[in-house]
Amino acid sequence: MAKDYYSVLGVDKKASQDDIKKAFRKLAHKYHPDKGGTDEQKFKEITEAYSVLSDDKKRREYDAYGQAFPGGAPRGGQAGQGFGGFDFSQFQQGFGGNVEFDFGDIFGDIFGGGRNQQARTPRGRDISIDLEIPFKDAAFGTTRTVLIAKVSTCTLCRGTGGKPGTQLETCTTCNGSGRVHETRNSMLGQFTSVRTCTVCEGSGKVPKEKCPECKGHGVRRKQEEVKIQIPAGIDNGEMIRMPQQGEAIKAGVVGDLYVKVHVKPHATFRREGANLIMNLPVKLTDALLGTTVSIESLEGKTLEVKIPVMKRAEELLRVAGKGIPLEGTRGDLIIRLEVALPHKLSGKAKKSVEDLKSEGL
Repeated sequence: MAKDYYSVLGVDKKASQDDIKKAFRKLAHKYHPDKGGTDEQKFKEITEAYSVLSDDKKRREYDAYGQAFPGGAPRGGQAGQGFGGFDFSQFQQGFGGNVEFDFGDIFGDIFGGGRNQQARTPRGRDISIDLEIPFKDAAFGTTRTVLIAKVSTCTLCRGTGGKPGTQLETCTTCNGSGRVHETRNSMLGQFTSVRTCTVCEGSGKVPKEKCPECKGHGVRRKQEEVKIQIPAGIDNGEMIRMPQQGEAIKAGVVGDLYVKVHVKPHATFRREGANLIMNLPVKLTDALLGTTVSIESLEGKTLEVKIPVMKRAEELLRVAGKGIPLEGTRGDLIIRLEVALPHKLSGKAKKSVEDLKSEGL
């Protein structure tokens, strides 16, 4: 039975060359023997399918004639005869010299190489910390200084890895490219992979004399003070990203620092968006007659709040502009008034209540 190359790669017959290449990459990762794949026959099938569908001319012939297209092998053909009997000994010669197979592109991710690897700039590791702050600091913002142990650029050599004043030479291991090519054997022949040079750590240069502080690495682990600006209105669990405050890497970009903020609960207030909520018990007589009370705001200032005659046992009182600063505005302070009933009445108080009862109250 003729093979359906589209089904082998899992793509539609109208798939673009980019879709075909992506499908092959994915399957190659899964079945390639150097990546732990155990199904050699399956890898041969997907490679055979790709060799045909990635070539526009062979693909047109395959679509027109099937697997027995001119120049290909007839159904049941022998090994070495076109693609029906797919001869892997011709793999590196472009399948008989007809197909250009770019392994640096196709298997770049598998072997760690690829055309674009030389353009990639190394990047240091991102790090994250947890920071607990008081409720008030989260509302109005603050600055905190923390001590973090991390890999930082060496202050003595400024990241060059060389002793101050020494000259830098071209790395003889990678000839200044910062990368080393390695040849590996596979069932398909020899493949060349690319890795970062371990001698110059990708910089392409090595100092004549190494830095005594970092031993030539350009970076060293140390404790460093980091100043963190906490913005006003930050909420519990939110993250602050500090670019290039993470770990350093030689000849590369410093990673980022992520600060996860944990806000301590307040004894009086709780937050709902930009508003502050507080509970205030009100005596029965104050609820019936109205009153003025003094409360302490989140800033620590005394506010004189007028409580009108209450019509229900629970009411809300809003004090505008005394909440959380957020995005250029400020929320409100919402006071939840709750009538506090006495646990015990004196004889005089009881008589007064009975008099009220007689009036229908």
